[in-house]
This record gives sequence, C-alpha cells and structure tokens, in this order.
Amino acid sequence: MERKEVSGTVRNKERSKTKFLEAVGKILKTQGFTGLKINNIASEAGVDKKMIYTYFGGLDGLMDTYIRSQDYWSNVSTEKIQRNSKDGGKVLLKEMLYNQFRYVHENEELQKLLLWRLSEERPALRKMTELQEENGDELFKAIFDPHFGKNAEKFRAITALLVSGLYYLNLYAVVNGSSFSGLDMQSEKGRKHVEEALSFLIDKTYEEL
Repeated sequence: MERKEVSGTVRNKERSKTKFLEAVGKILKTQGFTGLKINNIASEAGVDKKMIYTYFGGLDGLMDTYIRSQDYWSNVSTEKIQRNSKDGGKVLLKEMLYNQFRYVHENEELQKLLLWRLSEERPALRKMTELQEENGDELFKAIFDPHFGKNAEKFRAITALLVSGLYYLNLYAVVNGSSFSGLDMQSEKGRKHVEEALSFLIDKTYEEL
C-alpha cells in the first residue's frame, strides 16, 4: 500500500507540473508575457498556486523549466550528437540550422519567448541565453574548432550571422509581415529558398575558410 501511495504521489506531482507548464504556454500565446503572473498560471492550470513554490521554487523556477523545454539550442549538446569528423561537422551544421529554422517557425510559444528576451531582462531569460552559449561553445570546441584551426573564430562569426539571421527571419514574419527581400517567409517556396541559400553559404564556408 505504501508503494502505491508513493507512486500515486509522484504521478500527481508530475501531472501538476505538466499542467503548470502547459498553462504557461497557453497564457504566453493568448495574453503574451505580461499575463504570466502566478495567480493567472495557477488559475489556468487549475492547481493551487502554492504548488508553484513547492515544485519550482517560484515563478522564475517555473519559467526556467518552461524555457528549457521550449528552446531549441538549450537542448542541443555534444552528448546527443554523433560526431562526424570526416567533414568537419558540415552536414551536422546544416541539419542543426535547418532544424532551428523550422522549429522556431512552428513553435509560437518559442517565438513569444524570443521576443520577450529582447524586450525585458529576467533571470530565466538570461539563463536561456547562458545555456545556449554553453551548449554552443561545447559544440564549437568538440567539433568545429578542431576542423577550422586558426580560422575557428572566423567560423564562429559566420555561424553567429547565420543563426541570428534565421531567428530574425522567423520573428520578422510573425510580427511585421511575411515578406522579406521579396520572399514570403510563411510560404513553403520562400522558406525553401532560404534553406537552399543556407546550404550554399555553409558549403562556401567549408570550401574557402
């Protein structure tokens, strides 16, 4: 009986945590980040707000957990990637940037988080940036820096432009309209052109650097 009680308690805890995380996502999409108050989240989740402190230590802890669950680069690490030393990570880089471009386009909650990060400073949002940088640095040191050697910093600068450009195209299409440089960022055709250009730029980087 004691075992079942413990098991039931764990399941209830996980269900409640999931409800809180889902409530954050729903509020973010419908009300924006200004709606992310403890009372609002608890009401949307249908769970006592005291549990936010019990399970997450407070609103910042809840937001930190939620952001980690949504962000693409925070969940990319060398542990999850099979390294391919033969091409210096070229295929891997293409795959990661394609995935970023598609993931941000399809994830409205992440779009809201990214815009929030640009407009307000919060501990959880800063942690998101720090974790992205930590994971990115691991990838550079393990895979890309050894390949590019003395040009490693130039390669990092190029990837900074590519990553930030892909973010911007997705967010621009959401906020200010779908067309950029005459390409419809909401259409399959327009986004395909961007992916082809991305492939071209990565190929040229590996050929010339």
